[in-house]
Amino acid sequence: MDQSFVLMLSNLLHLHNYLDPSTSPLFSDSALSADASSPSSLLSSTSAAPLLFFTLASVLSYLASHVPKKTTSAAGAKTSSPSSSKSPSEFSVAAFRALSTERIWAMEAPLRDAQWRSLYGLSYPVFTTVVDKLKPFITQSQLSLPSDYAVAMVLSRLSHGLSLKTLASRYGLEPYLISKIINMVTRLLATKLYPEFIKIPVSRRRLVDTIQGFQELTSLPNVCGAIDSTPIKLHKLSPDVINGSMYFCKHGFPSVLLQVVSDHKKIFWDVCVKAPGGYDDATHFRDSLLYNRLISEDVVWDKVISVRAQHVRPYIVGDWCFPLLPFLLTPFSDNRTGTPAQNTFDEALMKGRKAVEEAIGLLKGRWKILQDLNVGLNHAPQTIVACCVLHNLCQIAREPEPEMWQEPEENGQAPRVLENEKSFYYYGESLRQTLADDLYQRLSSR
Repeated sequence: MDQSFVLMLSNLLHLHNYLDPSTSPLFSDSALSADASSPSSLLSSTSAAPLLFFTLASVLSYLASHVPKKTTSAAGAKTSSPSSSKSPSEFSVAAFRALSTERIWAMEAPLRDAQWRSLYGLSYPVFTTVVDKLKPFITQSQLSLPSDYAVAMVLSRLSHGLSLKTLASRYGLEPYLISKIINMVTRLLATKLYPEFIKIPVSRRRLVDTIQGFQELTSLPNVCGAIDSTPIKLHKLSPDVINGSMYFCKHGFPSVLLQVVSDHKKIFWDVCVKAPGGYDDATHFRDSLLYNRLISEDVVWDKVISVRAQHVRPYIVGDWCFPLLPFLLTPFSDNRTGTPAQNTFDEALMKGRKAVEEAIGLLKGRWKILQDLNVGLNHAPQTIVACCVLHNLCQIAREPEPEMWQEPEENGQAPRVLENEKSFYYYGESLRQTLADDLYQRLSSR
Protein backbone atom coordinates (compact mmCIF):
# COMPACT_ATOMS: atom_id res chain seq x y z
CA MET A 1 0.00 0.00 0.00
CA ASP A 2 1.17 3.52 -0.80
CA GLN A 3 2.91 5.09 2.21
CA SER A 4 1.19 8.45 1.74
CA PHE A 5 -2.24 6.73 1.80
CA VAL A 6 -1.39 4.93 5.03
CA LEU A 7 -0.28 8.23 6.52
CA MET A 8 -3.60 9.82 5.53
CA LEU A 9 -5.60 7.04 7.25
CA SER A 10 -3.47 7.40 10.36
CA ASN A 11 -4.14 11.13 10.51
CA LEU A 12 -7.87 10.52 10.17
CA LEU A 13 -7.77 7.98 13.00
CA HIS A 14 -6.03 10.41 15.32
CA LEU A 15 -8.51 13.10 14.42
CA HIS A 16 -11.41 10.77 14.98
CA ASN A 17 -10.14 9.80 18.44
CA TYR A 18 -9.64 13.44 19.27
CA LEU A 19 -13.31 14.13 18.55
CA ASP A 20 -14.38 11.31 20.96
CA PRO A 21 -15.86 8.52 18.88
CA SER A 22 -18.34 7.63 21.65
CA THR A 23 -20.24 10.87 21.10
CA SER A 24 -19.59 11.33 17.45
CA PRO A 25 -22.90 11.27 15.51
CA LEU A 26 -21.17 9.55 12.62
CA PHE A 27 -20.93 6.36 14.64
CA SER A 28 -23.91 6.74 16.98
CA ASP A 29 -27.13 4.78 16.68
CA SER A 30 -29.05 7.89 15.68
CA ALA A 31 -26.72 8.57 12.85
CA LEU A 32 -26.86 5.01 11.61
CA SER A 33 -30.62 5.13 11.58
CA ALA A 34 -30.77 8.39 9.66
CA ASP A 35 -31.74 8.52 6.01
CA ALA A 36 -28.51 7.99 4.06
CA SER A 37 -29.94 9.64 0.99
CA SER A 38 -30.25 12.93 2.82
CA PRO A 39 -26.90 14.75 3.19
CA SER A 40 -28.50 17.25 5.52
CA SER A 41 -28.85 14.56 8.13
CA LEU A 42 -25.08 14.47 8.48
CA LEU A 43 -24.37 18.15 7.98
CA SER A 44 -27.01 19.11 10.51
CA SER A 45 -24.80 17.76 13.27
CA THR A 46 -22.21 20.30 14.27
CA SER A 47 -19.89 17.65 15.71
CA ALA A 48 -19.82 15.62 12.48
CA ALA A 49 -19.02 18.53 10.16
CA PRO A 50 -15.35 19.00 11.15
CA LEU A 51 -14.55 15.32 10.68
CA LEU A 52 -16.28 15.22 7.31
CA PHE A 53 -14.48 18.40 6.24
CA PHE A 54 -11.05 17.05 7.18
CA THR A 55 -11.84 13.69 5.55
CA LEU A 56 -12.70 15.31 2.24
CA ALA A 57 -9.69 17.64 2.45
CA SER A 58 -7.35 14.72 3.08
CA VAL A 59 -8.72 12.70 0.17
CA LEU A 60 -8.50 15.68 -2.18
CA SER A 61 -4.96 16.40 -1.00
CA TYR A 62 -3.97 12.80 -1.64
CA LEU A 63 -5.47 12.80 -5.14
CA ALA A 64 -3.86 16.13 -6.00
CA SER A 65 -0.43 14.91 -4.92
CA HIS A 66 -0.70 11.85 -7.19
CA VAL A 67 -1.95 13.47 -10.41
CA PRO A 68 0.88 13.38 -13.03
CA LYS A 69 2.28 16.87 -13.35
CA LYS A 70 3.00 18.39 -16.71
CA THR A 71 6.20 20.24 -17.32
CA THR A 72 7.34 22.33 -20.19
CA SER A 73 10.38 21.14 -22.10
CA ALA A 74 13.05 23.37 -23.59
CA ALA A 75 11.43 22.96 -26.98
CA GLY A 76 8.13 24.34 -25.65
CA ALA A 77 6.20 21.04 -25.73
CA LYS A 78 4.38 19.78 -22.62
CA THR A 79 5.64 16.47 -21.29
CA SER A 80 4.47 14.38 -18.36
CA SER A 81 6.50 13.27 -15.37
CA PRO A 82 8.74 10.20 -15.64
CA SER A 83 6.14 8.04 -13.90
CA SER A 84 3.60 8.77 -16.66
CA SER A 85 3.71 8.22 -20.39
CA LYS A 86 5.88 10.79 -22.20
CA SER A 87 4.56 12.75 -25.12
CA PRO A 88 6.65 12.36 -28.31
CA SER A 89 9.67 14.64 -28.54
CA GLU A 90 9.93 17.26 -31.25
CA PHE A 91 12.89 15.25 -32.60
CA SER A 92 11.49 11.74 -32.04
CA VAL A 93 10.96 9.26 -34.87
CA ALA A 94 7.18 9.64 -34.48
CA ALA A 95 7.33 13.43 -34.69
CA PHE A 96 9.67 13.29 -37.69
CA ARG A 97 7.45 10.76 -39.42
CA ALA A 98 4.36 12.88 -38.84
CA LEU A 99 6.11 15.93 -40.25
CA SER A 100 7.72 14.24 -43.25
CA THR A 101 4.86 12.00 -44.39
CA GLU A 102 1.52 13.33 -43.20
CA ARG A 103 1.93 17.10 -43.26
CA ILE A 104 4.71 17.77 -45.71
CA TRP A 105 2.73 17.52 -48.94
CA ALA A 106 -0.18 19.50 -47.50
CA MET A 107 2.12 22.48 -47.10
CA GLU A 108 2.87 24.96 -49.87
CA ALA A 109 6.23 24.21 -51.47
CA PRO A 110 8.00 27.47 -50.48
CA LEU A 111 6.92 27.13 -46.85
CA ARG A 112 7.72 23.42 -46.78
CA ASP A 113 11.20 23.83 -48.25
CA ALA A 114 12.02 26.86 -46.09
CA GLN A 115 11.17 24.84 -43.00
CA TRP A 116 13.28 21.93 -44.21
CA ARG A 117 16.25 24.16 -44.99
CA SER A 118 16.12 25.69 -41.53
CA LEU A 119 16.34 22.21 -40.02
CA TYR A 120 18.59 20.30 -42.42
CA GLY A 121 20.23 22.80 -44.76
CA LEU A 122 18.40 21.75 -47.93
CA SER A 123 14.88 21.55 -49.35
CA TYR A 124 12.63 18.53 -48.97
CA PRO A 125 13.04 17.27 -52.57
CA VAL A 126 16.83 17.36 -52.28
CA PHE A 127 16.56 15.68 -48.88
CA THR A 128 14.53 12.82 -50.35
CA THR A 129 17.10 12.47 -53.13
CA VAL A 130 19.86 11.97 -50.57
CA VAL A 131 17.75 9.47 -48.62
CA ASP A 132 16.81 7.48 -51.73
CA LYS A 133 20.44 7.16 -52.78
CA LEU A 134 21.72 6.18 -49.32
CA LYS A 135 18.80 4.00 -48.21
CA PRO A 136 20.07 0.73 -49.78
CA PHE A 137 23.41 1.07 -48.00
CA ILE A 138 21.87 2.13 -44.68
CA THR A 139 19.44 -0.79 -44.86
CA GLN A 140 22.34 -3.21 -45.31
CA SER A 141 23.88 -1.92 -42.08
CA GLN A 142 20.78 -3.12 -40.15
CA LEU A 143 20.50 0.21 -38.38
CA SER A 144 17.76 0.27 -35.78
CA LEU A 145 16.54 3.69 -37.01
CA PRO A 146 14.71 4.58 -40.24
CA SER A 147 17.02 5.73 -43.03
CA ASP A 148 15.39 9.14 -43.47
CA TYR A 149 15.52 9.80 -39.74
CA ALA A 150 19.24 8.91 -39.61
CA VAL A 151 20.01 11.15 -42.60
CA ALA A 152 18.02 14.00 -41.04
CA MET A 153 19.99 13.65 -37.82
CA VAL A 154 23.31 13.85 -39.66
CA LEU A 155 22.23 16.79 -41.81
CA SER A 156 21.16 18.74 -38.74
CA ARG A 157 24.67 18.26 -37.36
CA LEU A 158 26.38 19.28 -40.60
CA SER A 159 24.17 22.30 -41.25
CA HIS A 160 24.22 23.67 -37.68
CA GLY A 161 27.53 22.32 -36.37
CA LEU A 162 25.80 20.63 -33.41
CA SER A 163 27.98 18.65 -31.02
CA LEU A 164 27.45 14.96 -30.32
CA LYS A 165 26.33 15.83 -26.79
CA THR A 166 23.67 18.20 -28.09
CA LEU A 167 22.43 15.65 -30.62
CA ALA A 168 22.29 12.91 -27.99
CA SER A 169 20.20 15.11 -25.71
CA ARG A 170 17.96 16.34 -28.51
CA TYR A 171 17.22 12.98 -30.10
CA GLY A 172 17.21 10.94 -26.90
CA LEU A 173 19.88 8.51 -28.11
CA GLU A 174 23.15 7.33 -26.61
CA PRO A 175 26.21 9.30 -27.77
CA TYR A 176 27.93 6.16 -29.07
CA LEU A 177 24.92 5.46 -31.34
CA ILE A 178 24.87 9.06 -32.56
CA SER A 179 28.58 8.80 -33.40
CA LYS A 180 28.05 5.51 -35.23
CA ILE A 181 25.23 6.92 -37.35
CA ILE A 182 27.16 10.09 -38.25
CA ASN A 183 30.29 8.18 -39.22
CA MET A 184 28.28 5.80 -41.38
CA VAL A 185 26.26 8.45 -43.22
CA THR A 186 29.20 10.81 -43.85
CA ARG A 187 31.29 7.88 -45.08
CA LEU A 188 28.54 6.87 -47.50
CA LEU A 189 28.23 10.43 -48.78
CA ALA A 190 32.01 10.69 -49.25
CA THR A 191 32.36 7.33 -51.02
CA LYS A 192 29.12 6.16 -52.62
CA LEU A 193 27.82 9.54 -53.80
CA TYR A 194 31.19 11.17 -54.59
CA PRO A 195 31.67 9.51 -58.02
CA GLU A 196 28.19 10.59 -59.11
CA PHE A 197 28.26 14.20 -57.98
CA ILE A 198 31.96 15.17 -58.05
CA LYS A 199 33.65 14.32 -61.34
CA ILE A 200 35.95 15.93 -63.88
CA PRO A 201 34.09 17.41 -66.89
CA VAL A 202 35.47 15.06 -69.53
CA SER A 203 32.26 14.57 -71.50
CA ARG A 204 32.21 16.97 -74.43
CA ARG A 205 28.80 18.42 -73.63
CA ARG A 206 29.67 19.30 -70.05
CA LEU A 207 33.15 20.49 -71.00
CA VAL A 208 31.81 22.85 -73.66
CA ASP A 209 29.16 24.19 -71.26
CA THR A 210 31.84 24.87 -68.62
CA ILE A 211 34.21 26.54 -71.07
CA GLN A 212 31.46 28.76 -72.43
CA GLY A 213 30.42 29.71 -68.90
CA PHE A 214 33.95 30.78 -67.97
CA GLN A 215 34.38 32.64 -71.25
CA GLU A 216 31.33 34.74 -70.43
CA LEU A 217 32.89 35.54 -67.04
CA THR A 218 36.47 36.16 -68.12
CA SER A 219 36.68 36.51 -71.93
CA LEU A 220 39.43 33.89 -71.73
CA PRO A 221 39.15 30.83 -74.02
CA ASN A 222 39.17 27.18 -72.90
CA VAL A 223 39.02 27.73 -69.12
CA CYS A 224 37.45 24.60 -67.61
CA GLY A 225 37.79 25.26 -63.88
CA ALA A 226 39.12 27.40 -61.05
CA ILE A 227 41.22 26.01 -58.19
CA ASP A 228 41.69 27.22 -54.63
CA SER A 229 42.48 25.93 -51.16
CA THR A 230 40.98 26.78 -47.80
CA PRO A 231 41.85 25.76 -44.23
CA ILE A 232 39.09 23.90 -42.38
CA LYS A 233 39.40 24.88 -38.74
CA LEU A 234 39.66 21.99 -36.27
CA HIS A 235 37.79 22.41 -33.00
CA LYS A 236 40.75 20.87 -31.22
CA LEU A 237 43.73 18.67 -31.98
CA SER A 238 43.80 15.10 -30.76
CA PRO A 239 46.39 14.44 -28.06
CA ASP A 240 47.96 11.70 -30.20
CA VAL A 241 48.94 14.12 -32.98
CA ILE A 242 52.73 13.94 -33.02
CA ASN A 243 53.58 17.09 -34.96
CA GLY A 244 50.73 19.39 -34.04
CA SER A 245 52.51 22.48 -35.35
CA MET A 246 52.01 21.29 -38.93
CA TYR A 247 48.25 21.69 -38.48
CA PHE A 248 48.44 25.39 -37.66
CA CYS A 249 47.69 27.38 -40.80
CA LYS A 250 48.95 30.85 -41.66
CA HIS A 251 45.90 32.33 -39.95
CA GLY A 252 47.01 30.86 -36.62
CA PHE A 253 44.47 28.10 -35.92
CA PRO A 254 44.70 24.28 -36.22
CA SER A 255 43.22 23.04 -39.48
CA VAL A 256 43.34 20.65 -42.39
CA LEU A 257 43.67 21.91 -45.95
CA LEU A 258 40.83 21.51 -48.44
CA GLN A 259 41.59 21.90 -52.15
CA VAL A 260 38.71 22.22 -54.61
CA VAL A 261 38.24 22.86 -58.32
CA SER A 262 34.98 24.54 -59.28
CA ASP A 263 33.16 25.23 -62.51
CA HIS A 264 31.41 28.49 -63.39
CA LYS A 265 28.23 27.35 -61.57
CA LYS A 266 30.20 26.94 -58.31
CA ILE A 267 29.95 23.15 -58.56
CA PHE A 268 33.06 21.25 -57.44
CA TRP A 269 34.49 18.79 -59.93
CA ASP A 270 37.48 17.83 -57.81
CA VAL A 271 38.01 17.71 -54.05
CA CYS A 272 41.17 16.84 -52.13
CA VAL A 273 41.79 16.73 -48.38
CA LYS A 274 45.25 15.32 -47.78
CA ALA A 275 47.42 17.85 -45.98
CA PRO A 276 47.57 19.53 -42.57
CA GLY A 277 46.70 23.21 -42.51
CA GLY A 278 50.36 24.22 -42.27
CA TYR A 279 51.06 23.03 -45.83
CA ASP A 280 51.20 25.57 -48.65
CA ASP A 281 48.83 25.38 -51.59
CA ALA A 282 51.47 24.32 -54.10
CA THR A 283 52.69 21.38 -52.02
CA HIS A 284 49.15 20.20 -51.40
CA PHE A 285 48.35 20.43 -55.12
CA ARG A 286 51.47 18.50 -56.11
CA ASP A 287 50.51 15.73 -53.68
CA SER A 288 47.00 15.45 -55.08
CA LEU A 289 45.66 12.84 -57.44
CA LEU A 290 44.50 15.57 -59.81
CA TYR A 291 48.06 16.85 -60.29
CA ASN A 292 49.35 13.36 -61.06
CA ARG A 293 46.56 12.76 -63.54
CA LEU A 294 47.08 16.08 -65.30
CA ILE A 295 50.85 15.95 -65.47
CA SER A 296 50.76 12.37 -66.78
CA GLU A 297 48.06 13.37 -69.30
CA ASP A 298 45.72 10.78 -67.85
CA VAL A 299 42.89 13.31 -68.17
CA VAL A 300 42.14 13.83 -71.86
CA TRP A 301 40.06 16.87 -72.75
CA ASP A 302 38.85 16.62 -76.31
CA LYS A 303 38.82 20.32 -77.10
CA VAL A 304 41.95 21.96 -78.44
CA ILE A 305 41.88 25.45 -79.93
CA SER A 306 44.50 27.54 -81.67
CA VAL A 307 45.42 30.99 -80.40
CA ARG A 308 48.02 32.83 -82.46
CA ALA A 309 49.20 29.54 -83.93
CA GLN A 310 49.63 28.03 -80.46
CA HIS A 311 47.63 24.98 -79.38
CA VAL A 312 45.64 25.63 -76.22
CA ARG A 313 44.14 22.72 -74.36
CA PRO A 314 41.55 23.21 -71.58
CA TYR A 315 43.15 24.60 -68.41
CA ILE A 316 42.24 25.70 -64.91
CA VAL A 317 43.06 29.02 -63.29
CA GLY A 318 44.47 29.66 -59.82
CA ASP A 319 46.14 32.38 -57.79
CA TRP A 320 49.88 33.02 -57.49
CA CYS A 321 50.21 30.41 -54.69
CA PHE A 322 49.91 27.61 -57.26
CA PRO A 323 52.63 26.56 -59.72
CA LEU A 324 52.43 27.86 -63.28
CA LEU A 325 51.82 24.91 -65.64
CA PRO A 326 50.22 24.48 -69.07
CA PHE A 327 47.07 23.10 -67.44
CA LEU A 328 47.10 25.60 -64.53
CA LEU A 329 47.58 29.26 -65.35
CA THR A 330 48.28 31.82 -62.63
CA PRO A 331 48.54 35.66 -62.63
CA PHE A 332 51.65 37.47 -63.77
CA SER A 333 51.72 39.45 -60.52
CA ASP A 334 49.60 40.18 -57.47
CA ASN A 335 49.93 43.97 -57.57
CA ARG A 336 49.41 45.03 -61.20
CA THR A 337 53.09 45.57 -61.91
CA GLY A 338 53.01 43.91 -65.34
CA THR A 339 52.45 45.27 -68.82
CA PRO A 340 48.97 46.45 -69.86
CA ALA A 341 48.35 43.11 -71.55
CA GLN A 342 49.54 41.20 -68.48
CA ASN A 343 47.40 43.29 -66.11
CA THR A 344 44.36 42.76 -68.35
CA PHE A 345 44.97 39.02 -68.28
CA ASP A 346 45.32 39.04 -64.48
CA GLU A 347 42.01 40.87 -64.07
CA ALA A 348 40.26 38.38 -66.32
CA LEU A 349 41.81 35.42 -64.53
CA MET A 350 40.74 36.71 -61.12
CA LYS A 351 37.15 36.98 -62.37
CA GLY A 352 37.34 33.27 -63.11
CA ARG A 353 38.78 32.55 -59.68
CA LYS A 354 35.84 34.34 -58.09
CA ALA A 355 33.67 31.32 -58.93
CA VAL A 356 35.69 29.00 -56.70
CA GLU A 357 36.00 31.62 -53.96
CA GLU A 358 32.23 31.97 -53.86
CA ALA A 359 31.80 28.20 -53.99
CA ILE A 360 33.93 27.85 -50.84
CA GLY A 361 31.98 30.67 -49.19
CA LEU A 362 28.70 28.87 -49.95
CA LEU A 363 30.12 25.55 -48.73
CA LYS A 364 31.03 26.94 -45.32
CA GLY A 365 27.93 29.11 -45.14
CA ARG A 366 25.56 26.21 -45.79
CA TRP A 367 27.39 23.52 -43.76
CA LYS A 368 28.40 25.39 -40.64
CA ILE A 369 30.23 22.43 -39.13
CA LEU A 370 33.13 23.38 -41.47
CA GLN A 371 33.51 26.69 -39.66
CA ASP A 372 34.68 24.83 -36.54
CA LEU A 373 35.05 21.12 -37.27
CA ASN A 374 34.24 19.29 -34.03
CA VAL A 375 35.09 15.76 -35.19
CA GLY A 376 38.09 13.52 -34.64
CA LEU A 377 41.03 14.02 -36.96
CA ASN A 378 40.51 10.57 -38.51
CA HIS A 379 36.96 11.47 -39.49
CA ALA A 380 37.71 15.00 -40.66
CA PRO A 381 38.37 14.17 -44.37
CA GLN A 382 35.18 12.18 -44.87
CA THR A 383 33.11 14.85 -43.12
CA ILE A 384 34.57 17.59 -45.34
CA VAL A 385 34.08 15.58 -48.53
CA ALA A 386 30.51 14.71 -47.47
CA CYS A 387 29.76 18.43 -47.16
CA CYS A 388 31.24 19.01 -50.63
CA VAL A 389 28.95 16.33 -52.08
CA LEU A 390 25.93 17.93 -50.41
CA HIS A 391 27.06 21.34 -51.68
CA ASN A 392 27.03 20.04 -55.26
CA LEU A 393 23.58 18.53 -54.77
CA CYS A 394 22.30 21.92 -53.63
CA GLN A 395 23.95 23.77 -56.52
CA ILE A 396 22.67 21.29 -59.11
CA ALA A 397 19.16 21.62 -57.65
CA ARG A 398 19.59 25.43 -57.66
CA GLU A 399 18.91 25.75 -53.97
CA PRO A 400 18.83 29.32 -52.64
CA GLU A 401 22.33 30.42 -51.79
CA PRO A 402 22.90 31.17 -48.09
CA GLU A 403 25.00 33.97 -46.73
CA MET A 404 28.58 33.28 -47.74
CA TRP A 405 31.31 32.59 -45.25
CA GLN A 406 33.97 35.27 -45.59
CA GLU A 407 37.47 33.86 -45.90
CA PRO A 408 40.40 35.72 -44.31
CA GLU A 409 42.58 37.71 -46.66
CA GLU A 410 45.09 35.45 -48.32
CA ASN A 411 48.70 36.41 -48.84
CA GLY A 412 51.35 34.21 -50.33
CA GLN A 413 54.32 33.97 -52.63
CA ALA A 414 54.71 32.23 -55.94
CA PRO A 415 56.10 28.70 -55.39
CA ARG A 416 59.51 27.75 -56.64
CA VAL A 417 59.79 25.82 -59.88
CA LEU A 418 60.70 22.16 -59.36
CA GLU A 419 63.34 20.56 -61.54
CA ASN A 420 60.92 18.07 -63.07
CA GLU A 421 58.45 20.87 -63.81
CA LYS A 422 60.74 23.24 -65.69
CA SER A 423 59.61 22.24 -69.18
CA PHE A 424 55.96 22.52 -68.09
CA TYR A 425 56.67 25.90 -66.51
CA TYR A 426 58.28 27.39 -69.63
CA TYR A 427 55.45 26.14 -71.82
CA GLY A 428 52.88 27.54 -69.37
CA GLU A 429 54.72 30.88 -69.34
CA SER A 430 54.63 31.08 -73.13
CA LEU A 431 50.97 30.06 -73.22
CA ARG A 432 50.01 32.64 -70.63
CA GLN A 433 51.72 35.46 -72.54
CA THR A 434 50.04 34.42 -75.77
CA LEU A 435 46.60 34.46 -74.15
CA ALA A 436 47.36 37.84 -72.53
CA ASP A 437 48.36 39.43 -75.84
CA ASP A 438 45.33 37.98 -77.62
CA LEU A 439 42.92 39.13 -74.89
CA TYR A 440 44.37 42.64 -74.80
CA GLN A 441 44.12 43.00 -78.56
CA ARG A 442 40.51 41.76 -78.66
CA LEU A 443 39.40 44.08 -75.85
CA SER A 444 41.27 47.06 -77.32
CA SER A 445 39.64 46.62 -80.71
CA ARG A 446 36.10 46.84 -79.33
